[in-house]
Amino acid sequence: MLLTVDLEQLRVQPGDRLLDAGCGEGRHCFGALERGARVVGLDLDRPSLDAGAGRLRGRAGELGSLGAMIHGNAFQLPFPDASFDRVICSEVMEHVHDYRAAARELARVTRPGGTVAVTIPTATSEHLYLRLGDEYFESPGGHIRIFKPRDLAQGLAAAGFATLSCGFAHGFHTPYWVLRSAVHLPDADQSALVRAYRRFLIMATASPFLARVEDLLNRICPKSVILYAERRGEAPA
Repeated sequence: MLLTVDLEQLRVQPGDRLLDAGCGEGRHCFGALERGARVVGLDLDRPSLDAGAGRLRGRAGELGSLGAMIHGNAFQLPFPDASFDRVICSEVMEHVHDYRAAARELARVTRPGGTVAVTIPTATSEHLYLRLGDEYFESPGGHIRIFKPRDLAQGLAAAGFATLSCGFAHGFHTPYWVLRSAVHLPDADQSALVRAYRRFLIMATASPFLARVEDLLNRICPKSVILYAERRGEAPA
């Protein structure tokens, strides 16, 4: 399973209540569920929810746990204060106009002492795609900002989080998106090279050797950076 967040570093434990805000089809939801967490995924994209919700609910039933997906957005999370022990927000902040407000809402639903993992694309990879064309940022649902990790850490700090560590992921995906941008992003899926590289990415998820190679590439050209942070202070009044 291709995960951006290291669930061990996030401190996911059996019985934890975990929210994946921006869950897509639920890859992190499934990963956390297998570690014994009770999982809720949230996303604005209904087709993604339709693709993952039934499978997640079914797997949770097999494990005797909770696994659910709901429709919603990161600015108005439909949960009480301090509802979750662990929160994931992966590849979302680069899409929203007010990421500081989104960070405050994540903090509201995280219990004091709980942890959050927020992932964003690296600025280096984003600038590289931009040099190859504007489609990566101008396509529907595209990115609206290029983040510096420091800016995200400051936004998390203002919301009440203390950054603990950072990680890097998806070194194989940087060349993939370079290739997609180079062959004209809107038509990239018609390229034989793009389709071949996608098959390689699928194969890489099952290869321990390629996992070690990607770990090396993560030190050179990562696609994503992950900030791990802890909720400090009292729960919101």
